[in-house]
Amino acid sequence: MSPPLSRARLPRTLVVRLDSSGDVLLAGPAVRAVAAGSSYTALLCGPQGAAAGRMLPGVDDVLTHDAPWVGLDPPPVTRSATRQLMRTLTAGRFDRALVLVSYHQSPLPIALLLKLAGIGWTAADSEDYPGALLDLRHRRLPNRHEVLAALDLATAAGFALPPGDDGRPRVLPPPATTRLTGAEPYVVLHPGAAVPARAWTPGRAARAVAALSAAGHRVVVTGGRAERELTARVAGRHALDLGGATDLPQLAGVLAGARALIAGNTGPAHLAAAVGTPVVSLFAPVVPAERWTPYGVPHVLLGDPRAACAGTRARHCPVPGHPCLDGIGDAEVLDAVAALTDHSAHRGEQTQRGAAV
Repeated sequence: MSPPLSRARLPRTLVVRLDSSGDVLLAGPAVRAVAAGSSYTALLCGPQGAAAGRMLPGVDDVLTHDAPWVGLDPPPVTRSATRQLMRTLTAGRFDRALVLVSYHQSPLPIALLLKLAGIGWTAADSEDYPGALLDLRHRRLPNRHEVLAALDLATAAGFALPPGDDGRPRVLPPPATTRLTGAEPYVVLHPGAAVPARAWTPGRAARAVAALSAAGHRVVVTGGRAERELTARVAGRHALDLGGATDLPQLAGVLAGARALIAGNTGPAHLAAAVGTPVVSLFAPVVPAERWTPYGVPHVLLGDPRAACAGTRARHCPVPGHPCLDGIGDAEVLDAVAALTDHSAHRGEQTQRGAAV
């Protein structure tokens, strides 16, 4: 067996994940594997994922580019933005790059730019023929969870998790947030989502808060600055409204202190998993649950997996009344919270709708 490389002889590696904060959090285990085998690890994120990138263990620097081929509201293609990206990538003097994408995305636009920036070796999952753009064209396994698909690529590229790393999403220790939440036990309800089809309607979320409160739970409602009107409506007189009161690290602290989170398939669900908090996942079947459920923590999936919207990747619910999520009853929510907040639940794994933890 050859002797291990010294740290200085390990490659400088760039990991690319250009999506939202949830996508970046799910890439965390793969990033840790890369960092364990690199002398320097940078993460190239979109603006929506940069804050999450800064919270990942193993990351030495976070670079940001608003890619025109990614996101819900992509910017126009401009020479100035592309040239700035090229200057940043060239200055990084990277030896290797891993491009992480979801099953429906192409890594080839950024792979071309990586090559032009002088990065000599690039790996990615790609269904499309990459020509000379990829040095390792990897094929992801069918129905693979995003966490495992990213780890598969890292392994194929020669990177492995360090001994003792369990491969679960993780973030750097968040700040204490008792001054925001108070000291008494609480559950968090996060009513918003960047994709409206993946969340309750505001009225349904408000009714859930009232039901949780009536059942004896202290409820904290969270949301971003742009969601203050939503969180105020949902919290009403039954919950503590923290809408707009937290940045992402502070939200991690709030979630770390919670007994459970109730949320749609959105970034805070993955952030809760990264701090070890159980999740009641309100999962609209517009994307496959097996790829996007909270990973590595006890969780209960609620929602109709056979709804008419299944597999459509719809951003807005195409069915009147949003039945796949708004049809979830209060009793189902309360049962899920009770199952997850029972002491024994913390030793459990995921469950499907109606099952016990």
